[in-house]
Parts: sequence; structure tokens; C-alpha cells
Amino acid sequence: MMSFVAVAQLVTPLFLLVIPLYALARGVDVYGVFLRGAAEGLRSIARVAPAIICMFTAVGLLSDSGALDAAGRAISPVAQFVGLPADLIMLALIRPVSGSGGLTLLTKILDSVGPDSPEGILASTIQGSTDTALYIMAVYFSSVGVTRTRHAPFVALMSALAGIAASVVACRFIGA
Repeated sequence: MMSFVAVAQLVTPLFLLVIPLYALARGVDVYGVFLRGAAEGLRSIARVAPAIICMFTAVGLLSDSGALDAAGRAISPVAQFVGLPADLIMLALIRPVSGSGGLTLLTKILDSVGPDSPEGILASTIQGSTDTALYIMAVYFSSVGVTRTRHAPFVALMSALAGIAASVVACRFIGA
């Protein structure tokens, strides 16, 4: 009997082989369909690229201008009161906007305090419990042409706040 790992390693090659063969058996022009899909992918990239460039520029401006540092200092007393250490405030601020920025901050935090420290565990939990909500919103909305976002940015930020709060509670619960 094959192990789970062996089966898992065969899944992708099987899909890459079985799907085109099935399509050929049904009379589908596999190469033509593939080319049309690739062309549509390039059109999607062209629609989404301005939003991505805008988000990267905004994150760079926020970081380089010191606005994130100022926001971190402003909310520091409240964050520390609820159990979010000062080192992790910047991670909580940047994570909803930039995945790579959040990962960079997480790496710095883990290098300085260690991955098994309470702060390291909490930082990792925040990274895993939140998402780049504003970035995702910008990309998805621009790809389908949404111009009126209504309450979506507020809800996205509230979901990030909920993820951070749940991280703090969960890490306190396990004693980290």
C-alpha cells in the first residue's frame, strides 16, 4: 500500500497528465485553450498592476515618512495594556497592508527575541492569524473594477484587529 506522502507527490503530475488527456479525448484544443488562458492571465495582471504598485508605494511612504512609527507610539499605551508588547505594535500595524513587510518585521523580531520566547510566539501567531486585508482588497477590487468599496476597508481593518486580539488571547491562554 502506498504511503500518504507518495500519493501526495503523485497528485500534481497526475493532474498535469490526466486533465490534458481527458480534454484531448473530448476533442478540446488543449494548446489553444492554454494560450487563451495565458492571454487572459496577462490581461488580469495588467488590470491589477496599478493597484499593486499603489500599495507598494503607500507602504513605502508610510514606512519612510515615520507615520507608522508615530502611529505605533500613539497606540503603544493601549496596546501594552491589552498585552501587546511594544516590539509587536509595528507588526500589527503593517500586517494588514503588506505581507512582505510583515514577514520582514517578524524575521527581525524572531532574530532579536527568539522564536520560542513569549514575544516570538505571539509575533508568529499574529503573522499567522491575520492577513494582508487591505492589499487583498486593492488587488481583488481593481481586478473586477470595483470603485465604491463602501464599508470594506473598515471591515478589513476590524478583521485584522480581531485576528490580533485573538492572537493575544490565545497566547495568554497557552501561557506564551
